[in-house]
Amino acid sequence: MTTKFPAVLTERLSSHIALSKSRLETLALLITGMIEARTVNLSHIASERGTTVKHASTYRRLQRFFQHVEPGEDWAAHLIVALLGVTKPWFVCLDRTNWQIGSKDVNILVLALVTRRHRVPLMWTLLDGPGNSSTAARIALMDRYLALFGAGSVKMLLADREFIGGEWLRYLKKNNVPFAIRLKANMTVITKEGQRLSLSTLLRKTRGAHSFEAALPGDGENEPLVLGCAAKRLKGGELLIVATSKDAYHALTVYRKRWSIECLFGDAKTRGLNVEDTRITQARKLALLLAILAIAIAWSSITAAKLIGRGAMPRKSHGYLAKSWFRTGFDTLRNRLRHDPENAVKPWLRSARGKPGKLGVV
Repeated sequence: MTTKFPAVLTERLSSHIALSKSRLETLALLITGMIEARTVNLSHIASERGTTVKHASTYRRLQRFFQHVEPGEDWAAHLIVALLGVTKPWFVCLDRTNWQIGSKDVNILVLALVTRRHRVPLMWTLLDGPGNSSTAARIALMDRYLALFGAGSVKMLLADREFIGGEWLRYLKKNNVPFAIRLKANMTVITKEGQRLSLSTLLRKTRGAHSFEAALPGDGENEPLVLGCAAKRLKGGELLIVATSKDAYHALTVYRKRWSIECLFGDAKTRGLNVEDTRITQARKLALLLAILAIAIAWSSITAAKLIGRGAMPRKSHGYLAKSWFRTGFDTLRNRLRHDPENAVKPWLRSARGKPGKLGVV
């Protein structure tokens, strides 16, 4: 590996993260090692260090990084946006991913940035225990996002049936966050005629796409929340119902982009960086690991962008992509890190410099 490559990477990291040179070099090692080893497991990452330093010494160095570096909240968000070079507004997807480490549940609420080509985690919250997120957790995560990027950066917030509820939807509307969120068929709504019906009853005769207006019932403090809705019946008879704060006519088409975050979880897991390999369970350390993972995914995605350019992705005879956008960039980047590191670092050379965030080091 040339000396130019780590120097460029540490310089770009230093403009976003206030760390000592030694810590920045360790962070660069974690990012590149994660990609080369195709895992977040620190022992495997330590094996990717191309020097005569003993494996045990490198492994302990990586452990000390997680032990002593205290990340400021959302420190990687602006770095990821700068690396991707995307402009506002973009789609934002909200979803949850979870797995177990022994008897410990790892449950993460994720906000992902989604564009026509990129799908990258931007912010996250580690939830206590298994199960759905609370309204308070969603609002707190969204508050953090709005503090950094503002409501004008959101083309549309997309989420599945888990992320509903009057308080949550009222919060989004109050803060001018446009959304398209799937509703449960058994939810009760108020029609324009004033009837209270479940959505399944209201839409029992629906076959093709159908748009309409309905309101979620109010409570003692709030008036009914009027929403535009669109619905269609899927194969097998299940109803797909999407509520939106925008024109309901396009809600079903826009909602299809929500699948990007499911693909992203696959990129972070078995199709890419195998995040479930980690043995880290402490919330602070795990949040830092997720930030490094997000940077690695962003780097892979922008590598694909530079490789493909404005051209179309290759497809097989059945019409599906020969390889996903992420895997195209990820596989190319892994090869370049081993054989052409100066080419691998080019996206960092083009990325904008930012203002260093605050990190505490014990």
